[in-house]
Amino acid sequence: MKHRNLIRASLLLALFAPGLALATNGYFSHGYGVKSDGIAGIGIALPQDGLAAATNPAGTAFVGDRVDVGLSLFRPDRGAEIVGNKAGLNGSYDGSDTKNFLIPEFGYVRQYSPVLAGGVAVYGNGGMNTSYASNPFKAFGASGKAGINLTQLFISPSVAYKLNEQNSLGIALNFAYQQFKAEGIQPFAGFSAAGANLTNQGNDSSTGWGVRLGYTGKLTPDLTLGLTWASKTKTGKFDKYKGLFAGSGNFDIPANYGIGLAYKASRALTLASDVQRIEFGSINSVGNPLANLFVGNPLGSANGPGFGWQNVTVVKFGASYELSPDLTLRGGYSHVGQPVPASQTLLNILAPGVVRDHLTFGATWAQGKTGELSVAYTHGFKTTVNGSGSIPPGNPPGGFGGGEANIHLGEDIFGIAYGWKL
Repeated sequence: MKHRNLIRASLLLALFAPGLALATNGYFSHGYGVKSDGIAGIGIALPQDGLAAATNPAGTAFVGDRVDVGLSLFRPDRGAEIVGNKAGLNGSYDGSDTKNFLIPEFGYVRQYSPVLAGGVAVYGNGGMNTSYASNPFKAFGASGKAGINLTQLFISPSVAYKLNEQNSLGIALNFAYQQFKAEGIQPFAGFSAAGANLTNQGNDSSTGWGVRLGYTGKLTPDLTLGLTWASKTKTGKFDKYKGLFAGSGNFDIPANYGIGLAYKASRALTLASDVQRIEFGSINSVGNPLANLFVGNPLGSANGPGFGWQNVTVVKFGASYELSPDLTLRGGYSHVGQPVPASQTLLNILAPGVVRDHLTFGATWAQGKTGELSVAYTHGFKTTVNGSGSIPPGNPPGGFGGGEANIHLGEDIFGIAYGWKL
């Protein structure tokens, strides 16, 4: 009964806090679960807790019966600088008017038989936030604060089946709930197919479904291979912002896939690595370039401009060391390709998801026979993308005054979680 009440409370926490989640690799989270966060977000071949299904559902066959509840504090430092503009936009702009965000997580796994496991993971899949008290577009007639807030919550029931003691297959259904809000970008309404639904419409939400498949196999007693693939998550449209996003408010969640290896180098030391591919460019509202605007495709139209993001590859390396039976230490490093090209920085003043390198540390302390307290710290090194041909020439209303938009992002994440072995 105690555990059922805990599960209900954790689900309610996650369901009522979707507006508090952010992310790091582009707008995807760099890891799922505080244990994973401490080892650079690795998890494809290294299942560690009840959040395993968020990365590879096959891994839930190897974590035992457990409940995990966690909360992370996310502190991003984002902003922009505009130089050489002839329409009055020049200046340095701080996009961190809102500084702190909370990211809840919850995982539950039960082994129903020696070969079958099931559970559910609830987590922030990704998001992005900017909040400019000084509006970068004020010279064009914008008013109030400028910025966006995108959050994505996933609820992922999963099942894993052991083919034998070494190999398992898994599947998770990803139910996605996402919210979006934009404000302070009124001057772009003249470039929109539905200018009344471009900005300052309050929060809008949409839902959708996708699937994640996974495989985990021990190639040798010490070497484990993991494979995972998640489909594109087809979601409903943001109708309040059909004048902003291509396809009248479409904002599907891109497919992603990866491979992982975990090697038990000694009784205490495990080395692991993941490689992940995220297909941001396959979503028109994310991947279409600003240049589409100038060949007859206004904002919100079927092939309207997006943020110009490219597909990216994420590479992660990490180590876990059991210092004693009661204390495990973790550390890792990850590197992601740059999703934002130098030519696309103007609109990405609103979405500067440009961090490329993360350094992580973590630890778990055993709490008696069944409890575990885990912590993690992630530092995303500040990255700047300097614009190159980023602001179209010409003056409003037909142009943007030329010059360059330079955008930056750095971040820190502190996570804490408690797990129960049931």
